[in-house]
Amino acid sequence: MTPYVHTDSVVRKIWGKSDTILFIFSGAAAEFALNKAVDWLYFTGRLPADPIGRLFSTVSYARQIVFASKEEAEKAIDKITSIHSAVEKGRGAKIPDWAYRDVLFMLIHYSIAAYELLEKRLSAQEKEDIYEVFLRIGLRMNIPGLPTTYTQWLPVREAHIKNDLMLSRYTDDLFLQYRKHLGSFRYKVLREAQVLVVPKNIAQILHFKKISLLFAVVPLYKAARWLKLDGPIKRLLLPSGYIKQIKDLDVVPY
Repeated sequence: MTPYVHTDSVVRKIWGKSDTILFIFSGAAAEFALNKAVDWLYFTGRLPADPIGRLFSTVSYARQIVFASKEEAEKAIDKITSIHSAVEKGRGAKIPDWAYRDVLFMLIHYSIAAYELLEKRLSAQEKEDIYEVFLRIGLRMNIPGLPTTYTQWLPVREAHIKNDLMLSRYTDDLFLQYRKHLGSFRYKVLREAQVLVVPKNIAQILHFKKISLLFAVVPLYKAARWLKLDGPIKRLLLPSGYIKQIKDLDVVPY
């Protein structure tokens, strides 16, 4: 069957490695907390009750799409749309179009940022490849107002950051939940990881410091990964209940 994402696509390399995915969601966790529509994630209560579980639920859908056939991927996307529709019906309101775009835009930005942090700089064509995949997902979900190309998307992304993000009581509460579910040490690692991948204007809103303590550690981690020593590091840094799920994320060899 025809794959939804071409087998040679850089998107498969990004979403086929656990550490890249974890950096994607480290950044997304920070940006989610600032979004003006984050109250929608509180409506069901699932996000604050289990932010780590929510992460793996989202990862599951993303991997279904990236590594599935076109038919299977489109079914997964339609299921996501159906879930959102049910939430909208339960609340008696519609999730704003810009909120859907924001989530899609986060996945694009952090896919690029995480890969460039852990692997190498992406070419202009590879960035267009990443954008094209997420554009197809967005169009399948009937999200309006999506730019046609990566280059056209860049100023739109900047405008969304400027218009759709703000500190709120949800920001404080979400970070409290991250600390509660991760513990103080792992929460500190999360914050340092976020500094490495969030855009500068988002870091400023969150009052992040300019340089992460992990900046000097990343090259050492990359060497450990090459030597197949990354497993013990992940077990140290991540909740024990999720070690198997994290290991299962590795479908592309290092």
